Order: sequence, then C-alpha cells, then structure tokens
Amino acid sequence: MAKTESNVDRLYDALRRMATDFSFKPDARINESALATQLDASRTPIREALNRLVAEGFLTFQSGRGFFCRSLSPELVMDLYEARVAVEVEAVRLAARRGDERDIAVLMQELEDIAPDYTSEADTEALLAMDERFHTQLCALSGNAELARMLANLNDRIRYLRLIDLRRLQAIGPHGQTMVSAHQRILDAVARRDAEGAMAEMRAHIERRREGATKAVRDAYAQLYVPEH
Repeated sequence: MAKTESNVDRLYDALRRMATDFSFKPDARINESALATQLDASRTPIREALNRLVAEGFLTFQSGRGFFCRSLSPELVMDLYEARVAVEVEAVRLAARRGDERDIAVLMQELEDIAPDYTSEADTEALLAMDERFHTQLCALSGNAELARMLANLNDRIRYLRLIDLRRLQAIGPHGQTMVSAHQRILDAVARRDAEGAMAEMRAHIERRREGATKAVRDAYAQLYVPEH
C-alpha cells in the first residue's frame, strides 16, 4: 500500500508541475495512455493523480470524455485574483493581530537582506520565487494553516501568467524595487499591529498586478501556440 501511495505521489508531483506550467494546452484533453508511457506508470495511479488535480482546480473532468486542462481566460484570472485578495487580506489582518514578534522581526530582516536582489536584471523566475516566498511567510504569520494551503494553490494556478507579466514589466523598466517597497509597507503595518493599514496595503499591492496578469493571457496564448517551423 505504501509503495502504491508513493507512486501516486510521484505522479501527482510530476503532473502538477506539468499543469502549473501549461505543458497541457488550455482546455485540451489529457491523453492518459500517452501519460502512462511518458511517466512509465499504469493508468490507475495516473488517474488517481489526475483526480487530485481536478479537486485542486488544475484540471477538469467531463463524464464520458475524460480529463482536460483548465481554461485560460481573463475571466478565470480575475476569479483567481479576487480569491487571492480575499485570502491574503484576511491573512495579513490575522498576522497583524497575532503574528509572533520574533517571526515578524525575522521576516523584516530577510526582506532587508534580499532587497538588493530585486532588480530589473534579476532572473524572472528568481524574482517571482522571492515574491512568493515573502507572501507565503507573511501568510504563515496568520497562524491559519488553511489560508496558507489556499494561497499555495492560488500561487501555483497563477504562476505562469505572473511570470509573463513580470517579464513584460522588466522589459519596459525597473520593477523590482517597486515590489520590495510594497512588501516593506505591508510588513511595516504588520509590525505596528495596524491591521487596517496592512489590509489596505495588501489589497492595493495585489490589485495593482491583477490587470497586468489579465492582459498576460493574450501573451500566454501566443507562447503556448507558437507555430512550429
């Protein structure tokens, strides 16, 4: 039993990465037989892993037709960002009210240490990883594991578009310091135990990038469907 569960977990991790990166094209049907060959696995554990991804919103399932990659549309991106606002604004409210002083100080020091790395020349994936790490750690200050779990799911589902948006921002001018400044304002409000201020800063920070991520849908389709030569 343990070996079977381990195999499903391995397949789940691999398939989740593929779904996160849109290795499956939006709305495309998932070929289970091809996946079984590609991942050297039988269809039963693959199907179990696919069902987990359906439950998490990465894939959809249509009775009689099978599994499909999730859609990619401005409306869906808007839904995800509205959910992210709800989760992170509540998390930062709780962080300001009950975050441990030592944990807040550690996060403030880490943000200060990595601030010089937020540059327009930084690797886009590294920049996004730093951003996600900050938001994840800040959410952890809330002490609410369910909010942390929901944020991890949302981060994975919008990561592809956020990378595209960040690349666009880097191409048109410096952006990293704008990001780190926003993080500092949020964390300063948490340190002051200013819940309302922290909530307002967090909301503004996320909504500032929501429009950019929505616009990135068009660029995402262009990248995913580049004509083969």
